[in-house]
Amino acid sequence: MQSGSARVNRATAKLRHQPHEELPPSQNMWRKAARRIGRDRTTLAAMAIVLAFALASLFAPFLSETVLQVDPVEIDLSNKYLPLFAPGHPLGADELGRDHLSRLLYGGRVSLGIAFFTAIFSISIGITVGVFAGFFGGIIDDIIMWLVTTLNSIPGLFLLITINAVLSPTPATLVFILSVIGWTGVARLVRGETLSLKQREYNIAAQAIGASSLRIMFVHIVPNVFSLLIIVLAQAMSGLILLEAALSYIGFGIQPPIPSWGNMLSNSVDYMRRAQHLVFLPGLLITLTVFCFYLIGDGLRDAFDPKIAD
Repeated sequence: MQSGSARVNRATAKLRHQPHEELPPSQNMWRKAARRIGRDRTTLAAMAIVLAFALASLFAPFLSETVLQVDPVEIDLSNKYLPLFAPGHPLGADELGRDHLSRLLYGGRVSLGIAFFTAIFSISIGITVGVFAGFFGGIIDDIIMWLVTTLNSIPGLFLLITINAVLSPTPATLVFILSVIGWTGVARLVRGETLSLKQREYNIAAQAIGASSLRIMFVHIVPNVFSLLIIVLAQAMSGLILLEAALSYIGFGIQPPIPSWGNMLSNSVDYMRRAQHLVFLPGLLITLTVFCFYLIGDGLRDAFDPKIAD
């Protein structure tokens, strides 16, 4: 009868001679999300379209002055209502003879810029307010949530019209106004996540070794909600582009001669029968951009969803 030690030694020797199977490298949430997005052709196509629009808008001065050799605000009544593919004006000209393509480039610079910076600023405010409310709780949480509830109870359009009546609706002031009133939803989301995350073991351990409250909030808690905030950012930008167009339609958006996709669309409605392309092109850009942002948000939500198997 073999002893127990002999059987253990024989089993150990057998394991040593067997080929070891290499385990796949561990992947965190960000790597898994990047791999899922890399396989999602729809999301990648939407990202490519938005990136192309953003780059074209960013380099609008170079494209207009060097490539097209036109001035987007120069009025030439001899060229008004030029059709598509007119000589020197690939997308025609508007009711004042201004090059339509260059104005679309500059309009994208304004519309996308307003959407991007407003989303960044409002999310930054929402993160700060929400994490403070959720982490400290008590009277601080009560005051912040009272402020959030009060702002949410005021109709957003009425508040925008009231503030725009006081401030001139320039791109900078519109970013400021939309940022000030648009952070409440993010604050509620971050507050809820903070209430859950602050009770996790790693945060309790950080408190035990003397980590400051600011370090716990912005080093241990906020990074764990980044995945949600990226999705919120993509969806917020689509809503902000539509909001800018809606404000322009009722006369409280960006005012001419500064072009934006919203005011170009609203101003061209009066000339719809004479020059349909003046309505169709900015409307198409708004629709396509918003649709792409919705696809990106949907793709990011699926990519960061832990319930979806690879």
